Amino acid sequence: MSTEQYDIIIIGSGAGGGTLALKLAPSGKRILILERGDYLPREKENWSPSDVFVDNRYVSRDTWYDSSGMPFQPGVHYFVGGATKMFGAAMFRLRQHDFIAHRTADGMTPDWPIRYEDLEPYYTQAEQLYHVHGQRGDDPTDPPASAPYPHPPVSHEPRIAEIADGLRRAGYTPSYAPCGVLLNEADRPSSRCIRCNTCDGYPCLVHAKADAEVIAVRPALAYPNVTLVRNAQVQRLETDASGRAVTRVIAQRNGQREEYAGSIVVVSCGAANSARLLLMSANEKHPQGLANGSDGVGRHYMFHNAIALVALSRRENPTVFQKTLTINDFYSGAPDCEFPLGNIQMIGKSQGPMFQEDAPKFAPGFALDQMARHAVDFWLTSEDLPLPQNRVTLNSRGEIQLHYEFTNVEPANRLRQKLQEMLAHMDMHPHLIPNTLYMGKHIPIAGVAHQSGTCRFGTDPATSVLDVNCKAHELDNLYVVDTSFFPSIGAVNPSLTAIANALRVGDHLLQRFA
Repeated sequence: MSTEQYDIIIIGSGAGGGTLALKLAPSGKRILILERGDYLPREKENWSPSDVFVDNRYVSRDTWYDSSGMPFQPGVHYFVGGATKMFGAAMFRLRQHDFIAHRTADGMTPDWPIRYEDLEPYYTQAEQLYHVHGQRGDDPTDPPASAPYPHPPVSHEPRIAEIADGLRRAGYTPSYAPCGVLLNEADRPSSRCIRCNTCDGYPCLVHAKADAEVIAVRPALAYPNVTLVRNAQVQRLETDASGRAVTRVIAQRNGQREEYAGSIVVVSCGAANSARLLLMSANEKHPQGLANGSDGVGRHYMFHNAIALVALSRRENPTVFQKTLTINDFYSGAPDCEFPLGNIQMIGKSQGPMFQEDAPKFAPGFALDQMARHAVDFWLTSEDLPLPQNRVTLNSRGEIQLHYEFTNVEPANRLRQKLQEMLAHMDMHPHLIPNTLYMGKHIPIAGVAHQSGTCRFGTDPATSVLDVNCKAHELDNLYVVDTSFFPSIGAVNPSLTAIANALRVGDHLLQRFA
């Protein structure tokens, strides 16, 4: 079997891998993107809440196992564009203090080997590339930025504007949520985005969400030196005799074994699957798994303490595109709590079928469609700690086993109480209903959209898997460029940080190629 040769092989086409491919495409280097999935089908079911949320039409059929060996279906999606095909396009920067060790309710977070200022130019590039809409200065926790947002904020619809006004009168500081969509409100007839109610958590039928397929992979493929191979699940990486270089990438495609070789190999499969691939690639020189001399591969798994909640407006909420408001007043703490609590943001407008499981026992007087008409939907995010025992391991069949214990639960509960206290100022009923269908899970650890931390970067090979450029300490040509590199997770969506870091690593690789 002949092994095809490339200058760089990127395994995964999401926020990390897809963005890196576009960054490197103009170099002329021969680039291969290997994606285990296919293009997400464009079909009317893209916009069906029953198909997307109730029937899990686009969720992978993977089975993972919890620490006791019980199987569960993780909320993961394998398509060109990776997890971004279904994300809510919330494009927050981590705050400055997120990069610095700080105390939380349950312990200290670690230092990052870089500071916010090192990543800031790439955050700006990421916002420009992914069409982020926002407004500097209205969020009190906003970190310094070297440029304005490239697009004005997505406007509030009337009911959301009323909520924002009510919160301001009560002394809170609601702000516009940064959002990556291809929207032109000044020229709506020509705008690709139509401000529909099936954005957050859905694939975009009109390709108007700034996902990695639309923004990065398709433009990268316009370069003749970039190749995408779909439906290719990488099984393992093989090294030379010294163990210092990856020499072959072994994939399964349409039931056939395929081999590829690249001068540089980049793993970008998502935190759990990137760890799995490295663990599956154990050999004589790397008996614990590739790049795992520190025993750090798979450890420090994080995915946020996140809660999707529905409040019920006393008046109907006819909002269509709801994800325009965020509240960070308690991001770093609160008057009654010295520890960070986290982020509150709005999510996509819920619809009747999404309440089938939860609504009756919490609000028995409301019919499902009536509830949906009155629903105002929130997403609460608190930081979880990168415990070494929270980790991805493999069972005897090479399948993912996820060991996870929850941390910093008290701040998440306090943040929920803060939202509860706001309801009267927003003219809401005193109900907060969990929306488990939005979370895409039936047990807590299956909601893996924000997974990170399994191959943390650092300066010490004894305590980290990757160096500051996201190259494996123990190999000369292996990089990991997805959310695996996070030493800590902060309390905002990780997508923009993954994109910014891919652009940063891209600059490093361009220098290496020079």
